[in-house]
Amino acid sequence: MAAVTKQLNKNRSMDKKVTLAQLKEVVQEAYDQVKTNTGGKNADYIPYLAKNAGFDKIGEKVVHHQARKYGKTKFGGLNRFFNGYLDLISLWFLSKFGVKPMHIFGFLGSIMFILGFIAAGVIGVNKLYDMYCGNSYRLITDSPYFYIALTTMILGTQLFLTGFLGELISRNSPERNNYLIEKEI
Repeated sequence: MAAVTKQLNKNRSMDKKVTLAQLKEVVQEAYDQVKTNTGGKNADYIPYLAKNAGFDKIGEKVVHHQARKYGKTKFGGLNRFFNGYLDLISLWFLSKFGVKPMHIFGFLGSIMFILGFIAAGVIGVNKLYDMYCGNSYRLITDSPYFYIALTTMILGTQLFLTGFLGELISRNSPERNNYLIEKEI
């Protein structure tokens, strides 16, 4: 795009520089589908959402952009950067795990519970070994590792239950089985 801008500016006088922007072009059906799914919000991510909906005809076209004559833009800023980043992560998460939340929460919960259970087992076996060998030993509850293992097991259980509840909620959602049908036979 920079080469196009240079070529256009080379053909014009110095006082009539051209600034180019990009226009997102999406087929009308894709725009309507994305607009109804997001409630008209997240316009910046229409190409991403349309791609997730199964549309292929998404492209960019170079257009002439007119400089702002009046007022001040509300587009930029550090706040927009952080909010845009968080919006993109939430859209990615919802498109990936929105229908099956148990895939992420159940997996993470199971891993955390198993790690906590193994850690608690290691702590118990370590105490039994010290008792058997006649070494001095402390109560298991005096060890901070016991509480870390217990907390890990509790967090794993909560994550697993979160995934289970999310699965129940998503199965009862009326929009769960809304499919985009291109053509009926």
